[in-house]
Amino acid sequence: MTADIAPTELRAQIRSGKWTTPTSGAATGFLQANLVMLPRSLAFEFLLFCTRNPKPCPVLDVLAPGQTEPAIAPGADLTTDLPRYRLYRSGQLTDEVTDVRPFFTDDTVSFLLGCSFSFENAMLAAGLPVRNIAEDKNVSMYITNRTCRPAEPFEAPLVVTMRPMTPEQAIRAVQVTTRYHQTHGAPIHVGDPAELGIRDLNKPDFGDPVTIHPGEIPVFWACGVTSSLAVTAAKLDLVMTHAPGHMFVSDLRDEHMTIM
Repeated sequence: MTADIAPTELRAQIRSGKWTTPTSGAATGFLQANLVMLPRSLAFEFLLFCTRNPKPCPVLDVLAPGQTEPAIAPGADLTTDLPRYRLYRSGQLTDEVTDVRPFFTDDTVSFLLGCSFSFENAMLAAGLPVRNIAEDKNVSMYITNRTCRPAEPFEAPLVVTMRPMTPEQAIRAVQVTTRYHQTHGAPIHVGDPAELGIRDLNKPDFGDPVTIHPGEIPVFWACGVTSSLAVTAAKLDLVMTHAPGHMFVSDLRDEHMTIM
């Protein structure tokens, strides 16, 4: 994994098929985003779902129907510039692909939502551990027992990411990440995973398990994969999303999205 690669070069490598792995730790300091593509007929309802649930689904950009070049990355193409996409038909995952151009139409609306990968650089700069980067793994993601506010036909349980650290480091992590309100902000829970309905940290619903050292506790942030569960629940004819951990990397600096 090359942390100091420029976003334009990273997207070029993704588009050419040279980069196929998760983007955590890549293009350090640049904003990463979740992707959802769905029909124009339900774009308002999905936007309403995101507005009602800003912690897991902070909206960074909404493109016009049929548009593939986002304002946060001029020259990029959302149909080719993510390492891996998922296709859902009638609520079921049917394919994982590296190019969604064959499925994209003039009726497709794309949403870019904030991602916690965008504050990992700030955590590292503060001397905090980011175990998924240290172990070169995808971040651990879990479906919780907390329910998002629905916006018919979209509904979902809250999904979280987890990063282990000591209690003292967890306090510092709250301070560091609170500023990143458009990329999930402060943790939503620290400590006992059972309070979120998580039974086994070694069995994440998405991503990879990471090592939890003695004296460390789990720290949980809201996760944009929540949006994927919401569009799955709607059972639409076709929805396209990023594969968990395989994000869109923009040209915006992380620091541009903070509360000063």
